[in-house]
Amino acid sequence: MIMLASDVSAIGHRPLGRSGLSAGSIGLGCWAIGGFFTLDGKADGWGEVDDEQSIRAIHVGLDMGASLIDTADAYGTGHSEEVIGRALKGRRGEAIVATKFGYTYDRAKRALIGTDVRPSYIEQACTASLQRLGTGHIDLYQIHVGELSHDQADAAGETLEKLAETGAIRFWGWSTDNAAGAKRMVKFPHFVAVQQELNVFTNGPDMLAMCESTDLASLNRSPLAMGFLTGKFNPDTRLPDDDVRAAGHSWVRFFEDGRPRADYLRRLEELRELLQTGGRTLAQGALGWLLARSPSTFPIPGFKSEAQVRENLAAMQLGPLPAAIMAEIDALLRSGPTGVDRPAGGR
Repeated sequence: MIMLASDVSAIGHRPLGRSGLSAGSIGLGCWAIGGFFTLDGKADGWGEVDDEQSIRAIHVGLDMGASLIDTADAYGTGHSEEVIGRALKGRRGEAIVATKFGYTYDRAKRALIGTDVRPSYIEQACTASLQRLGTGHIDLYQIHVGELSHDQADAAGETLEKLAETGAIRFWGWSTDNAAGAKRMVKFPHFVAVQQELNVFTNGPDMLAMCESTDLASLNRSPLAMGFLTGKFNPDTRLPDDDVRAAGHSWVRFFEDGRPRADYLRRLEELRELLQTGGRTLAQGALGWLLARSPSTFPIPGFKSEAQVRENLAAMQLGPLPAAIMAEIDALLRSGPTGVDRPAGGR
């Protein structure tokens, strides 16, 4: 049975776990504004971007109450962080800056080349991110590698606690879909958030239950299913080769060979009317589903334009989907031989 967040104010801020901080209930996901880069020799970005437009879009987001800005040093091999640093000049106090570490990269080739979570590398990566972001501290520093051994996780946690004690970071978290692994980290006092894949198609009840029981924030990556839940795709859509959704990565579930999967298109049509409740767009309905899903959630939809930011953040004003609509969506997702599963994993 899905728990709802009907007691959470539709407009305004939510507590960021046990950090004592609060943030706008919908944030800004900054993967796309990093521009082109590769992973395993395949495109891992969303094509080329206009940095000036990205900066304007971040300013729009701040004006509309999106205080949580999430990025990673991997996105554009540092470029996303640099753009955010430019955008926050004179406005740093309005933002809760979250970034990630753990993927190593070749900036000249704009390529991710491996992973590293050793203590010495964490300190090195943190210093580099601080410089690119142009800030004296990172509000939420997140492990980007989704699976770690217990020894790796504990060593990383100890290092991150030391960084918090020095003031280089305020709090830290982990981008993972491993609820049991994340629960082990609660023993560290500055561990306050998990970033999990969560959207209408991809449920994560175990992680959400763990976040609620331990007072952790749940940052929701891929809240629009890599754009699928905007409704802008049809069977004839073919994405360009420099788009991560067309690159052939095994973890890209919603698209195949750059085309939207037919089973997900069918399922979206079944959900369309429910998600558009109250005059919402499909994207706003999908974000409203996440706001209603739990009081711990913070959807962080990506963007490449000011218009996308305005549409996404208007979902804060519209608020969580009503409980009756959530129940109908839940029943629909559990029924029917559509071939769509609801896995808890993801990148």
